[in-house]
Amino acid sequence: MAAWGFWDWAFSAFNAVATTFVFNTYLSGPAFGDPARESELLGVFTAVAGVIIAVVAPVAGQRIDTSGRRKLWLGVNSAVVLICLLGMAFVRNQPGYLWLGLACVAVGTVFYELASVFYNSLLPLVSTPKTVGKVSAFGWSMGYFGGIVLLIIILVGFVLGGSHGTAGLLHVPKAGGLYVRLAMLVATAWAAGFALPVFFAVKVPPPAAAVAAERTGFLASYGVLLANVRDIWRLSPNTIWFLLASAIFRDGLTGVFTFGGVIGHVVFGLSTTKVLMFGIAANVIAGLATVSSGPLDDRVGPKPLIVTSLAGMSVCTIGLFATRAQGAIVFWIFGLILCAFVGPAQSASRTFLARIIPAGREGEVFGLYATTGRAAIWMSPALYSLAIAISPATGTAARTSWGILGILVVILAGLAVLLPVKPGQSLPRPGLDDAPA
Repeated sequence: MAAWGFWDWAFSAFNAVATTFVFNTYLSGPAFGDPARESELLGVFTAVAGVIIAVVAPVAGQRIDTSGRRKLWLGVNSAVVLICLLGMAFVRNQPGYLWLGLACVAVGTVFYELASVFYNSLLPLVSTPKTVGKVSAFGWSMGYFGGIVLLIIILVGFVLGGSHGTAGLLHVPKAGGLYVRLAMLVATAWAAGFALPVFFAVKVPPPAAAVAAERTGFLASYGVLLANVRDIWRLSPNTIWFLLASAIFRDGLTGVFTFGGVIGHVVFGLSTTKVLMFGIAANVIAGLATVSSGPLDDRVGPKPLIVTSLAGMSVCTIGLFATRAQGAIVFWIFGLILCAFVGPAQSASRTFLARIIPAGREGEVFGLYATTGRAAIWMSPALYSLAIAISPATGTAARTSWGILGILVVILAGLAVLLPVKPGQSLPRPGLDDAPA
């Protein structure tokens, strides 16, 4: 379990440092040219990456089910992400390096999501039906905690503070973007080192004969995929309905973090430093809540945990909007309470699926999980923007506050689709006693 969870800890280097707080912010700076144009290009590259993930993920998952080489392909995709992290260390803050930076982000995003499919497919192999909630929660919390620790190391050592053209306690020169580039080297080493245990400790059984018999060419795999989806719908329609529900509410959870900083800054007047402090506090609370929710997941099941989490988030969102005139204090109170529900919902979503996947289809179904998530990724941004556009309020802060209601609609929509879905019983899975390393 620990070795499996450390992969999440390792690749928080990509999530927290590369795509959230450090490298993307660096890439959007004026040194690369027009910031508006850079943001536009970043959005285009990220969107293209999302389309590729949506198209490739389920077939990639189906193919590793038939081959049984989950660890091999987890390693290959993880290695590409490491190469992209390393490539970011060569991106100087000059216009000519913008394309290299964008390529590293986009390619890294594709292969990180594919690696996550293979990583998630190992969950039933490192847990039992009685412990899957605990194991999933442990892994998800490791992602939060790893991101926090690495982010603090990088921010303190390489980014915040400094003087006379230097940054961080190490006083790294800012010229040429060296302080960020060295931070990306640290992130690369972090990911490479902590990802290793999963490849030595986790045993993967060979595929079942019926699944292995479906091995075919890449393009023909799409035909096999469609046939398998029809079979899953016939045998376990709850799986398909859950994929739809989770796609919607997971996009709502993503929207919380995507727009939370903007809402804190624009609506509640938090400075950039305080937004960063809130982000660290939010991740700490989300991590603690997630690891604490694991035993509850195993005791009462993932669906009650998801429903409770989404309901709690909805109450907090309504409370935040209703009391927004009270200032920053309500953002801290409701925002942090809300974050306590995000991690448990994400972790329980994974365990819900792990409990109902037909044996031997883990890669394929978790690939569909990635695809449906990407298919719904437009909802939070669209409803957030729509709520602001139709707001009757005047003034930037007042109008932006209505975006909170847009995120609320997405969460409630996901909850509404989830409620009729029936939890499934865990199915027999290949044993591990005779599995090869």
